[in-house]
Amino acid sequence: MRSYPHNSPEAAARIVALVLISDGHVCSSEFNILKQLGAERELGLEPQLLPHIVHTLCEELLAGGYETGSLMGNVDDSALASLMAEISDPALQRKVMRLSLAAARADGHLADGETLVVEAARRHWKLYDGEEPSATKVAHRHAA
Repeated sequence: MRSYPHNSPEAAARIVALVLISDGHVCSSEFNILKQLGAERELGLEPQLLPHIVHTLCEELLAGGYETGSLMGNVDDSALASLMAEISDPALQRKVMRLSLAAARADGHLADGETLVVEAARRHWKLYDGEEPSATKVAHRHAA
């Protein structure tokens, strides 16, 4: 799988794209909610680039997963960690998590694949409730 520059709009969008495809199909409701939230603008992408990133990700995953016939077949913990490592900026991590959760919840159901990717992001980025790093949350509790 290609790498994108660290903290780039494309690297961030690829994680959102991974959530979109992780359940095996992309619903129009997922793209609609991302459009309503201004996801491309939020991530710093050129207009209409998100569908291209989704398409490219699918091609890369299909090329790597030809043996299993599954898009997510070769996306193991190591691959997820590698993708998450491309995003180290806490503000960008929170944006990616917020957009990913909105898209995943758009069809009213959080599929296993979506949960897998979201939980990997939470673990790798140490996010609590997808919004705030857990260390910060603990510090706020002790200060109260």
